[in-house]
Amino acid sequence: MVMMTISEVSRTFNVTTRMLRYYEQIGLLSSLRKEDYAYRVYDEIAVRRLQQIIILRKLRIPLKQIAVILEDARQASIIRIFEENIKELDNEIVALSTIRDILRMCILRLNNKVQKSVKLDLLQDEDILKIADALNLSRINFKEEYSMEEMKKVNDALGKLKNVRLVLLPPCTVASYHYIGENPEETVGAQMDKFIRESKLYELKPDARMFGFNHPNPTSEKPHYGYETWVTIPVDMEVPVPLKKKHFEGGLYAAHTIKFGDFHEWQYLYNWAENNEKYAPNFSELGEEIMSGCLEEHLNWVYASHTGWPNDGIDGMLDLLLPVKVK
Repeated sequence: MVMMTISEVSRTFNVTTRMLRYYEQIGLLSSLRKEDYAYRVYDEIAVRRLQQIIILRKLRIPLKQIAVILEDARQASIIRIFEENIKELDNEIVALSTIRDILRMCILRLNNKVQKSVKLDLLQDEDILKIADALNLSRINFKEEYSMEEMKKVNDALGKLKNVRLVLLPPCTVASYHYIGENPEETVGAQMDKFIRESKLYELKPDARMFGFNHPNPTSEKPHYGYETWVTIPVDMEVPVPLKKKHFEGGLYAAHTIKFGDFHEWQYLYNWAENNEKYAPNFSELGEEIMSGCLEEHLNWVYASHTGWPNDGIDGMLDLLLPVKVK
């Protein structure tokens, strides 16, 4: 049976090693450990399972539902999940087609009024108001067959972010921990969790925030990579070894919120920054050594650690933060 290392799987299927470990963490994928071999390897069954996961994720099926599909082979269960997702997509299509119809009607109104030099008043246009109010219009009829060019356009459209925020992070003092090796995110997370609980940081600083970044980024040559975590602390607070006290200069960032696990959306944020008319990326000179200065803010992480990670706690959400500057 052919075995693939975690780096080979990552490279072959264009998924990060972090994503592969996350799939294992939530029980969606499994790996093996060869005797006298430190790294994860995947057999043919695991690789085929990963390929199915990738296809279902591209179809926007949530991870929890993917787990059900892969574990429950009954067709009735799979059909029910697909029907639920189709219903959600139908609602989204209807909403988008409504917006399109309103914009087309605005164009017609403006074309009719150009000669009269009359401004468009949406609040006094009864036809537009009626359409804007109607959220259940007739559905769009799509063609049954798609060319590769058409599918590429769909993929490009789905990858465009429309909810990017601009945030200004203030200068702050942080407690830092950096680790290179197997499972770096889990290792630094456990160390920071210990620090937060033992220092009672939340009581000292209820607005404390947690940031992280690859240090260095993973490469195809090195199965292991590094991760560094920062937690904001009071200026006069001392931190225990092996943590280090650092100063963060802050700056302007483009922010996009994701559910934990959706790290592929980093590429969407990069594309937004590269093609924005007003802002441009402001990457660090250290480049991939520190993820180009990008940060991942683990939202509500400090509070969740303080409360002992309750089973019914806050769902994992992250802000992807990409440094930008005004053009």
